[in-house]
Amino acid sequence: MTTDRAQKIWEAFKGELIDNGVKDSEDVRQGLSTAIREIANELQYYNTSEGEDMILDAYKLYELADELEIL
Repeated sequence: MTTDRAQKIWEAFKGELIDNGVKDSEDVRQGLSTAIREIANELQYYNTSEGEDMILDAYKLYELADELEIL
C-alpha cells in the first residue's frame, strides 16, 4: 500500500465535506460513503479463477487504516 492511496482516500472524504459544507450528519454520511467508494476503487482486484468477482483484502484495509492515522 502506498501513502498516495491513503492520501487519495483522505482527499475524497475531506473534499466531500468541504465542498458541500458540513451542516449535519447527512453530510458526514455522504463524505464517508464517498471515501468507501474510493477505498473500493483503489484496493479492489478481480478473482479470475471463479468468474470476475471483485475482491477486497482485509489486510490491505488494515494497512490503509494505519496509513490514514499517520497522514
